[in-house]
Amino acid sequence: MSFAPTPSRAIVFDMDGVLIDSEPLWRRAEVEVFGRFGLALVESDCLQTTGLRIDEAVEYWTQHRDWSPVSIGEVADEIITGMDALIRAEGRPIAGVEAALAAAAAGDYRIGLASSSPDRLIEATLEAFGLGDRFAVTRSAEHEALGKPHPDVYRSTLAALEVEPCDAIAIEDSANGVLSAIDAGMRCVALPPPEQRDDPRFDAATWRMDSLEAFAKALPELRTAREDQEDPA
Repeated sequence: MSFAPTPSRAIVFDMDGVLIDSEPLWRRAEVEVFGRFGLALVESDCLQTTGLRIDEAVEYWTQHRDWSPVSIGEVADEIITGMDALIRAEGRPIAGVEAALAAAAAGDYRIGLASSSPDRLIEATLEAFGLGDRFAVTRSAEHEALGKPHPDVYRSTLAALEVEPCDAIAIEDSANGVLSAIDAGMRCVALPPPEQRDDPRFDAATWRMDSLEAFAKALPELRTAREDQEDPA
């Protein structure tokens, strides 16, 4: 008698705001660099582009302000360079990272990372925190035609992990990231930052939680879509 193999399961982490407390660093880098290129922003403005790929964030402001840089790519590159320096000098992990990774490993999940940040910043973050060997797959949206909220980066990550979307759970802190994961066919844990917890766009998430510690404790009870289909009780 032959048996069908048990499907593999995956947890896929976003990076910025989930593994690293980088959103304040992004806001600082963006305000400084945009200012040098003639666009005056304040840090609260940057909340509007949280979760977007940086070139798409630059493009966003060409559409929403009277501003036309000579090169979107040059602005984006300058912000990335500033972020690389800030991560290496000031980057701090989000509380509960170790607990969340340990819980995923203990649950026999494959572990991936799907980020809007470029490979350069993924590498800087994982090196700074010594986490490089904890992820089976890391994927940057810079390799996709479109970044979050489009689902491409999650689809590519799951393909590399060899896991079906219905067997995977994403962890996201931005509304754009939640939409990306849900559109990829995954379930999603949302960890909204305090200033965005009333944002109705997070209602699309499967679960809302306050922290990675809460996620680590809850993970044994969380189900993928396939598990719900197999055991609806």
